[in-house]
Amino acid sequence: MSLLAAVVVFVVGLLSGVVVRAIAGLAAVVALLLVVFGVAAPDIGLVNYVIQQYYLGNELLFLAGLLFGIDAKRTRTVVREQ
Repeated sequence: MSLLAAVVVFVVGLLSGVVVRAIAGLAAVVALLLVVFGVAAPDIGLVNYVIQQYYLGNELLFLAGLLFGIDAKRTRTVVREQ
């Protein structure tokens, strides 16, 4: 994996974390409704390609970005204090 691909996976996780933090309640309700109604993401070749090429095997990197995004406000506060 190239450095650029690793950075992209991390940034996508970070942005996902920021979005989740901002609208977590709404996202949870929407996710629950999608599961209840059995609606899944459409089978798009590009999405599958990106998942297979960059995401699979890099779940921890994505998760790290997601967690940093969720806790971004606290992280900024701690960094500024130091």
